[in-house]
Order: sequence, then structure tokens, then C-alpha cells
Amino acid sequence: MMLPLAAGLLSPNPGLIFWTLVVFTILLFLLSKFAWKPITASLTEREKTIDESIRRAENALAEARQLQANNEAARRDAEAQARRLIAEANEAAERVRTDRLAQLDTELAARRQQAEAELERQKQTLREELRTEVADLAVQAAERILREKMDGTTQRRLVDDFLATLPKN
Repeated sequence: MMLPLAAGLLSPNPGLIFWTLVVFTILLFLLSKFAWKPITASLTEREKTIDESIRRAENALAEARQLQANNEAARRDAEAQARRLIAEANEAAERVRTDRLAQLDTELAARRQQAEAELERQKQTLREELRTEVADLAVQAAERILREKMDGTTQRRLVDDFLATLPKN
């Protein structure tokens, strides 16, 4: 058994169907006129914004990768230049050391020659002094022996002649 009120809800009513269709059509028209265009425009704009953001992010990522590659290349170049500068500095230091050693060898050789020349000069001076001393001693000895027979000048001449015949060493 059905209630008379409930039976009316379940049975088709052509007037209700018509008005429901009219209201639904008006609602669709109003929604399409005022709501769907702004909503679809908003969604389209949102999609464009997202696409643009993705493009910018991809571009930024590509730039970051390029910068990283450039930085890596610059770092490698700087390291190579630093190694080259260190090698040049080492070579320059070695040249300076070699030049300084050569200069010191030259100075030592010159000083050695000067010392040898000074030593030879002193030897010669000592030889001359020794000859003079020996000559004086010989003259004094000969003077004592021949005091009465010869004078000092003659004795000196005889000793000098004798010394001249002696070897220079």
C-alpha cells in the first residue's frame, strides 16, 4: 500500500518535468554565460602560468648546469695555471741557485788566485830578506876573517856575486 503523497512523487508529472527542464536550461545558460567562461579562462591561465613556471625552472636548471660547467672549466684552468706558475717559480729558483753557485765558484777561484799571488809575493819577500840577512852574515864573517885585507865594499861585492850564482830556490 502506498501513501497517496508518496505515490505522487514517484509518478511522472509532465508539468514538473517541463519546468525542471526549463530551470535546468536557464541554469546551464547562466553558468555558461557567467561561470564556465571565467572558470575555463582561469584554468587556462593557471595552465599557462604552470607551463611558464616549468619553462623558467628548466631554463634556470640549464643555466645552473652551464654555470657549473663553466665554473669547473675555470677551476681546471686556474689549477693548471697555478701548476704552471709553480713550475716556473721552481725553474727560476733553480736558475738563481745555479747562477749563485757559479758566481760563488768564480769568487772563490778569484780569491784563491789572490791568496796564491799574495803567498808567492810573501815568499819572494822572505827570500829577499833571507838573502840579505845571509849576505850580511857572510859579510860580517868574512870581515872578521879578512878584516885587514879587504874593505866592506869589496866584501859586499864578492858576497853579492856569490849569491847571484846560487839557485833562486
